Amino acid sequence: MFDIAPTEFMLVAFVALVVIGPKDLPKAMRVVGYWVGKARGVARQFRQGFDTMVREAELEEMEKRWAAENERIMREHPPAPPAALDDEAPAAPVSLDKPSDHHGATHPVHDDTSDRPVTVEKPHIVPAAPGTPAHTPDGAPS
Repeated sequence: MFDIAPTEFMLVAFVALVVIGPKDLPKAMRVVGYWVGKARGVARQFRQGFDTMVREAELEEMEKRWAAENERIMREHPPAPPAALDDEAPAAPVSLDKPSDHHGATHPVHDDTSDRPVTVEKPHIVPAAPGTPAHTPDGAPS
């Protein structure tokens, strides 16, 4: 920070000792230390304020670039219109499994993504005995 050589520092210390005197030298050093600390605090505060202003300016610049890039992308690729919900063309259900026989046996189903067959198990459903309340799929009585 201050390029003070050891010989220069010893010269200043000797002059301070002669001018101020050995009795008042500790008090003078405390005062000098206090003001050096104050100066460092002001410099640190200035540097932090400057860094904050630079960071805010960079953020504003980045936000402007982001908005311009987003606008360009939206112009090049406009959003697709929402799909119409028509009753005229209902979507066909997709089934991956083959129907099971009346005993609930499993049948291999071929997956388009691999050569291995995928086995899908069908649960064996036992009808309720007469006089027993029927239950819905979530377990609640109907």
